[in-house]
Amino acid sequence: MFTDGDPRLGKLLDGIVRLAAGELHSRIEVSPARDELDAVIMGTNLLAEDLQIMYQELEQRVELRTRLLNEAHQEMRKMALTDSLTGLSNRAALVGALNEALTETEQGGLPPAVLLLDLDAFKGINDTLGHAAGDQVLAAVGERIKESVRDTDTVARLGGDEFAVLMPATTLARAASVGNRILAALEDQVELENDAVHCGASMGLCIGGAGQSAEQLLMEADVAMYASKADGRNRLKVFAPAMLHARQLRSQLIEDLRTAITESQLVLYYQPVVELATGRIEGAEALVRWNHPSRGMVMPDEFIPLAEDAGLISELGGWVLRAAVGQLRDWRAASYAGDDFSMRINISPTDLQRLEFIEEVRDAIIGAELSPELLVLELTEGAIVSGNELDRYSLNSLRKLGVGLEIDDFGTGYSSISYLRRLPVDKVKVDRSLLKDLGTDPAQPALIAAILQLIRACGLEAVWEGVETAEQAQHLAGIGCVSAQGYYFGRPVPADEFARVLDAQRASHHGGQSR
Repeated sequence: MFTDGDPRLGKLLDGIVRLAAGELHSRIEVSPARDELDAVIMGTNLLAEDLQIMYQELEQRVELRTRLLNEAHQEMRKMALTDSLTGLSNRAALVGALNEALTETEQGGLPPAVLLLDLDAFKGINDTLGHAAGDQVLAAVGERIKESVRDTDTVARLGGDEFAVLMPATTLARAASVGNRILAALEDQVELENDAVHCGASMGLCIGGAGQSAEQLLMEADVAMYASKADGRNRLKVFAPAMLHARQLRSQLIEDLRTAITESQLVLYYQPVVELATGRIEGAEALVRWNHPSRGMVMPDEFIPLAEDAGLISELGGWVLRAAVGQLRDWRAASYAGDDFSMRINISPTDLQRLEFIEEVRDAIIGAELSPELLVLELTEGAIVSGNELDRYSLNSLRKLGVGLEIDDFGTGYSSISYLRRLPVDKVKVDRSLLKDLGTDPAQPALIAAILQLIRACGLEAVWEGVETAEQAQHLAGIGCVSAQGYYFGRPVPADEFARVLDAQRASHHGGQSR
């Protein structure tokens, strides 16, 4: 037995106090007596060991959980600053890096440069090959840009087909050199699973200055990029203050165009399509013009690209469709146009991507009380050949609706025409470029005849555009071409003037019959 004066009691109490204070590594000395008190001491030591093991395991769990939380936080932060498609930085990351570079400039360092680039042909790729192909192109472009810059530069995708490069502490000459290297890298075609595409870029460059913000620099680079687009694309433009005025004019023109579509500032001009054998006007092509209240008549090559960039092309096309079939209805009611007189309008590849477009065409035809075959829709060669599944569905639906389908500008983009037999089209409009050398190039007549024979072999009709002389018209008629269009037969004119031409043709026809 132990007594109250046993020193082990004090050691036991002291050990329990240390354990309670968290000193789980401490142990109480066991005496040689091995009596009941020693048994209590040994039990206390065992408890301390268990507590120490439990505490160590708990610490390890907390440490693991903390590490996992930190990793998750870093991953979320990375995701918040990364473009998910390309793995490049996103706008937020670019702005953050740009702010840091501007801060270093204020402390005496060289200024940063920003390159902003937009792919020139991406919309057509998306419209014709589909979004999956578009995503492959964006990823490939991102890689090429990354390979063209320094490790210290930040490459970002800002959204859509717009990319940016931040070069901290640089000079204008060095930044321009990098920009041109990127443009050169983008000139090579991008290989896709079943295709290959070209997509150059328009690029703007600006150098940071004192007191500028990140957003201001990005805006100036954007202004320079649009100046590059306006100047012919696939080139680099350095920002100059005068460009701001051009940008403001462009923005105003977009708003004016939006107003023009809703407030009837647009007008249609009509160019005759002629039957070569008789000279009879068999149809008309509707060509849109913009009668701007202050700028006068604006031609389509100026405002149609603007409508495409601003997302207004479908609204514009819808107006043209309704106005053209409405005009044909009026000409028929006034007996200017016969039962087989057709109206041709150009449609955008964007329209084929909209399922509601089929309904819009059907509603327009029904509203004008026209037979569907009197409406001929013209699409560019590239849009029809490279179309995706939705495009093909739309083309087949239009074909079932009964409207005519015509390939426009044939011969400008594809060397092989074997695909013609597989396309749901009726007519082929041969580009004017294949006619211009007739009379000067001895080989041209044989080429024209071969093209016509191939089109016929595919069961299609040929319409030749760009006829400007009697000799050209006679040659085409002589080799059996049925229809043609061009300045020789008539320039595009307003509806009332075209109606007078149709009226004169009607009077001539009736006069010939009476004799």
